[in-house]
Amino acid sequence: MFLMRLLASLLALCITLLFPSRVNAGSLEIDIHSISKDGIGESIGTVLASDSGNGLVITPSLTGLSEGEHGFHLHAGTSCQADLNDDNVSVAGLAAKGHWDPDNTNTHSGPFGDGHRGDLSRLIVNADGSTTTEVVAPRLRTADLLGRALIVHSGGDTYSDIPPLGGGGARIACGVAG
Repeated sequence: MFLMRLLASLLALCITLLFPSRVNAGSLEIDIHSISKDGIGESIGTVLASDSGNGLVITPSLTGLSEGEHGFHLHAGTSCQADLNDDNVSVAGLAAKGHWDPDNTNTHSGPFGDGHRGDLSRLIVNADGSTTTEVVAPRLRTADLLGRALIVHSGGDTYSDIPPLGGGGARIACGVAG
């Protein structure tokens, strides 16, 4: 009996160590910085991401943004740096690559659709340039964010492929999780 309990405890420990994101709910705090064609700028705050029974809960605490809606996405890249586009022009945050799309849907349909899993709910920014309103990403967990870039765009998001990628506009802020 003792040996069975010991083996069960060791097995549970191994599973916890090998698959921590699946066994324990987690949370991550991600520093978000302004970005430009010249690179990464100053911090504009943080985003707290926490696992819940309804998916990932994202709580921004950001300042210095323009009032209104801003597209918000998890990108596939591991960097917030500027990079050169096909026309050899420096673009803010281009090293973050495109929206995270592990299912290869090639479709932009919002956080509750069947497209990119990197599509997040819009951030709504107050007149004072701050946003603290939680958003939910039902198809994500904190483990999905690790090593990937969160991008804030200059404009809103239509969650459609027309205009391309929902028309969120330029990348204006970024942070890499983990």
